[in-house]
Amino acid sequence: MTLLGYDYPVVRLAEPRTVRLVSTKRLDDPVLKRLVSSEQRLRDLEEIDGATSGRLASQRRGSDDIASGEFVFGVPHAVFINAAFSYFRPRELNRFNGPGRGAWYAALDVATCIAEVAFHLTRELERVNDFNATVQYAEMFASFAGEFVDLRGVSPRPVCLSPDEEEGYPAGNALADATRAAGHNGIVYPSVRHPEGVCLVALWPQAVQSVAQGRVLALTWSGASTPDLTFVTA
Repeated sequence: MTLLGYDYPVVRLAEPRTVRLVSTKRLDDPVLKRLVSSEQRLRDLEEIDGATSGRLASQRRGSDDIASGEFVFGVPHAVFINAAFSYFRPRELNRFNGPGRGAWYAALDVATCIAEVAFHLTRELERVNDFNATVQYAEMFASFAGEFVDLRGVSPRPVCLSPDEEEGYPAGNALADATRAAGHNGIVYPSVRHPEGVCLVALWPQAVQSVAQGRVLALTWSGASTPDLTFVTA
C-alpha cells in the first residue's frame, strides 16, 4: 500500500502472544484505599482523584488526538490498555506517537522488550549522570489480529527506523498518522535496539486483545550503564 509516497506491505497479522513491559507501580492496589476507612469517604476521594487522573480524564473527555469513544471497557485489564493511550510525553515524540495520543508498544519476545526499555532508561540515567537504580516491570501479554503495515524486510530501511531519534521519530509519527487514516491497526517492525527482534505498535485501543499479566522482572543499574536482569516472580 502506498503511504507517504512509499509502497509498504500490509499484512493480515495473527499474533497470539506479544509482550509489553509495564511498571509494577501500576499494579498496586489503588492508593486511596489505604487512606480511608469507609466506602463513602473512598468515593469522595475517588471523585477528587478522577478530576486529576490523566487516564480517567481522557476516558471521559478524550485528549488532543484521541476521542473518548476510542477507549475500551468491560475487558480484562482495560485500565492498562487505556493508560497506554492516555499517557504520552507531553513535549517529545516517541517513535510512532507524540503528544496528545499514546500507543501500545509490544514485542514478540521479552528479550526485545528488555533491550528497548533498558535503552531508554539508561539514556535517562545518562542525563542525570547517576547509574544507580532498580526498576521493576511486569510482563503484559496481548494478542493481535488484523491489518498492520509491515516494515520487516523493507529495503532500504525506512527513515522511521533510524536510531537517531531526531530523524526517526518525526518520520515514524507521520507513518503512524497515515496508517491510522488508512484504517490499519498498527505497524510491525524490526526492533531498533535489539538485533533480530520484532516489535509491534497498536495505534487503536480496541486493537489490543486478551491482555494477561505474566512475570515480574527487575532491571538494576549498579554504577554501570548496563543493567543486571533478575526475575522477581517465575
